Amino acid sequence: MPWWEVVGWAGSVLVVLSLMQARVWRFRVMNLVGAVLATAYNAVFGIWAFAAMNGAIALIDVYWLWRLRRERDDEAVYAVVEVAPDDAYLRHVLAVHAADVARHRTVPLVGDGGAGPAGDGPGADLAFLVVRGDETVGVVLVRDAGDGTGVVVLDWVTPRFRDFAPGEFVYRHSDVFAAHGLRRLVVPTTPPGSVRYLERVGFRQMDGRVWERPVDVR
Repeated sequence: MPWWEVVGWAGSVLVVLSLMQARVWRFRVMNLVGAVLATAYNAVFGIWAFAAMNGAIALIDVYWLWRLRRERDDEAVYAVVEVAPDDAYLRHVLAVHAADVARHRTVPLVGDGGAGPAGDGPGADLAFLVVRGDETVGVVLVRDAGDGTGVVVLDWVTPRFRDFAPGEFVYRHSDVFAAHGLRRLVVPTTPPGSVRYLERVGFRQMDGRVWERPVDVR
């Protein structure tokens, strides 16, 4: 039954590859598929100890995928903390993840020479940390461009949570922007792979490039 050998090897490969994933959701999905295939393979050949082990792993993955999906929009899980643009912890987070941040910013950060936020600061008037418990999972920076317009300098999420959209919690209660006199938010360029995310958090592309979102007040 050579095709069962293919199933067994595919399950093993997926389990190994899942352990190499930085993203929480992707890890769980790949691990689940691999565990299900491995369970079927071991059950067919009567290797019950490994069938039971992989079956248990599959059930654990199902539980965590359900929990992660349920918590995705839960304000009791994610919190937004406004900090000063020159906050020491904010600068530390941006410096630690400088290379990844540079790929996701929408405009150059002040003083970084195009390489990272290590100079005069992030170049923003408003700064928000998105936290999950005691873990910082995202940063949103906004610059006041005048005339009620706020330019989103950076909307960045750590690789672990990039399959989710924790930045939406910043935009969901946008009265904080209204309190600073902003009437609309704009994203001047489209960061890689961000189209669906921008649409989800309420931005609309206006002229083929610039994304705009009105500031709503509750």
